[in-house]
Amino acid sequence: MKIESIYVYLPEEATPCWYPARAENLGGGLYRLLDPSPDDPVLEFSQGDVVRCRVQVFSGDGGQDRDGLVAYEKISG
Repeated sequence: MKIESIYVYLPEEATPCWYPARAENLGGGLYRLLDPSPDDPVLEFSQGDVVRCRVQVFSGDGGQDRDGLVAYEKISG
């Protein structure tokens, strides 16, 4: 089992925010979320959901951008 960090959107935040979560890489851009959802904040996807991910560039402090995998579509769960 290959475990990676992915980012899950926080839909109730005033500005776009992403939560880091552990996920099992299932191949083909699909991941199963392993971490339970925190009580606060609310996440777009939950533990056990299989999601499709894509690479997104995040703006960092001091102008240093970085890439990360973000969940954008629920496949099952």
